[in-house]
Amino acid sequence: MALIIHAYHVAPNGKSTRIPDAELGLPRPEGEGYDWYHLTRHDPSIQSVFEADAFLDKVAEQTLLAEDSRPRTIMRNDDVLINLRGVNLNPGSEPEDMIGIRFFVQPTRIVSVEKRPLRATGDIAARLDRQVAPKTPGGFMSTFAQAMIERMAPTITELNEQVDGLEEKIETGETEAARSSVSGLRRQAIMLRRYLAPQRDALNSLSQQTLSWISHDDQLRLREAADQATRVTEELDAVRERCAIVKDQLTDIRAEQMNNNMMILAVVSAVFLPLGLISGMMGINVGGMPWVESGMGFWYVTGIVIGVGVIQFILFRILKWV
Repeated sequence: MALIIHAYHVAPNGKSTRIPDAELGLPRPEGEGYDWYHLTRHDPSIQSVFEADAFLDKVAEQTLLAEDSRPRTIMRNDDVLINLRGVNLNPGSEPEDMIGIRFFVQPTRIVSVEKRPLRATGDIAARLDRQVAPKTPGGFMSTFAQAMIERMAPTITELNEQVDGLEEKIETGETEAARSSVSGLRRQAIMLRRYLAPQRDALNSLSQQTLSWISHDDQLRLREAADQATRVTEELDAVRERCAIVKDQLTDIRAEQMNNNMMILAVVSAVFLPLGLISGMMGINVGGMPWVESGMGFWYVTGIVIGVGVIQFILFRILKWV
């Protein structure tokens, strides 16, 4: 079963050991702890593994292999099917391209499936290698959920820092650099929140269940994980709102720049309109034009144009147009 990435047995006292390939299979009897099997979903042989030796029933198999991986919790007697999502921290990937992981949890067994590597999975496996493990499946789920939230924290912090940088660029007048980044940041916050909000609800739903493998302490820890997901969701809301404010500021700055440009054009037009009228009238070829025979005619017209220009400038200053 090469597609099984991790296989551990956790004893009732919390001591964890790797499961040999020869012992992979059906759930253990109650009272002997629980097993965790973690599989990769992209392997084409995964369905045959599920079907072999009744490793999983059809309903669980279909849910784990379904294309829809929106975070949610599905109860089925004493079993739980739960979908969660974590940030994509793989090289060359975007964090908002979140990775789905699906769990089928029974009193003595946990089966999880992921399509792409999730850092939180490696964190849990490293903890189990140190033989430190939650004593119940409910404790395992709360620990896993908290590990996923911890992996999200640097991404959320980076988003906040990037928004701080945008606000600083606006203060220093680097509006073009800010304008090219704000839409991308807002999109990241929206995409991350799209999955974290239902994940919060899924964890809350699991924490409210009264199952044999979820102790009171497990419920408290699941609620804590749900609260952490809520906090991250609220931070993403804040990032999105700050991006919207930054975008409004950029829009206002651009509108103000356009208004200033339009004012300059209006002032220039207002200055040259009467001057153009004067020069146009002085250039018509009809009888009766003054100073046609005078050698000072050009200078008279020039003086009139300058005088009109000075009067306009004084008037514009009084009206505070310039």
